Amino acid sequence: MSGNPSLRMGKTQAVDPMLVTNLLGAIGLGASAGLNAWIPLLGLGLAQRFGVVELTGRYEQLGSTWALAILGVLFVIDLIGDKIVMIDHVLHVFGLVIAPVSGAIVFSAQAELLSNSHPVLAAGAGIALGGTMHMGRSALRPVVSAGTGGLGNPVVSLIEDVMAVVMVFLAILVPVISFIVLIALVFFSVRWIRKRRERKAQALPDAIT
Repeated sequence: MSGNPSLRMGKTQAVDPMLVTNLLGAIGLGASAGLNAWIPLLGLGLAQRFGVVELTGRYEQLGSTWALAILGVLFVIDLIGDKIVMIDHVLHVFGLVIAPVSGAIVFSAQAELLSNSHPVLAAGAGIALGGTMHMGRSALRPVVSAGTGGLGNPVVSLIEDVMAVVMVFLAILVPVISFIVLIALVFFSVRWIRKRRERKAQALPDAIT
């Protein structure tokens, strides 16, 4: 009988900690793309440029001068535009494409992860993460606009930007913490939406009577 002796004895191979770490980091980066598509690309590019991470293949270009310059300009445009009522909604429409693409790039850029899984699967996971987070963000913004007359939009946008920066920072340096923060963010967001729906449902009968 051929094969690994440990497998013949019914033992399983230990999971590579580096693979788990990179997977959690990739999840954090992919999800942050849904909050702000440019921050994870810019953050990963700067991390590559200053030697914090080592990207491989075509992803090395994220740390190039021209790429950082373009990403920086796009980031500033989005940063300002997303604070202006109506323009933010237009940007969110474009984000339906940009956020998933950004999520796919930053997720796939995890070099160690790519060596253990198919690139198409990695890109698909990034698309799903970035797209899902962006759709949730886009669904929340009209609620804020209606409740505050648009005055709350810049505040919410700023919170999203800060959360994206924190997520990217943690995903690169402390991936486990970034994953925990992501779970907490999703949990409290869903909880807030449910409570708001419950209040609306309770207010409707009162308004009718």
